[in-house]
Amino acid sequence: MTDRPPLPPFTRESAAQKVQAAEDAWNTRDPHKVSLAYAPDSVWRNRDTFVTGRAEIVAFLTRKWEREQEYALRKDLWAFDGNRIAVRFQYECRDTDGQWWRSYGNELWEFDEHGLMARREASIDDVPIEESERRIHGPRPQAERGDMFPLR
Repeated sequence: MTDRPPLPPFTRESAAQKVQAAEDAWNTRDPHKVSLAYAPDSVWRNRDTFVTGRAEIVAFLTRKWEREQEYALRKDLWAFDGNRIAVRFQYECRDTDGQWWRSYGNELWEFDEHGLMARREASIDDVPIEESERRIHGPRPQAERGDMFPLR
C-alpha cells in the first residue's frame, strides 16, 4: 500500500498539513480524488449516515455535491494526538432551490500507519443564510493558509 504523508504520529505542523490537504481535496468537489485519502475499508459517520469503504465514500460525496452546489469549505486544526486529529470546519453552499447554507461542524479523524484516514466521524449543523452573508468563496487563498477561520 502506498503511503500518504504526512504519517502519524503527528506533530502540530504535520497535523496542520493533513488538515489543509483535506480542505484542498474537498474543495475540488471530486469524489474520486477525495476518496484516495481514505483507507480502502474506511468507516464514516456523517451526521446520521454511515459509510464504509471507498466505493461508498464516492457514492456519498457524489450525492452530496449534487445537492450542495457551489460548495466551499474551511477546516481548522483543533487538536491532535498520535494518529488522531480533531477538526472544526465551516462550509457554504446553495441547494437546488437557491437557498444558501452555512454548515458548522466537528470531525474526529483516525489514521492508519500509511497516513490514510481509517475513521471519520462528523457532526454538522446547518444555518440558512442570505447570499449577501457568504464568507467563503472558493478555495482558501494562499495568503490565508494557516489562519484560523472565524466562528462568525
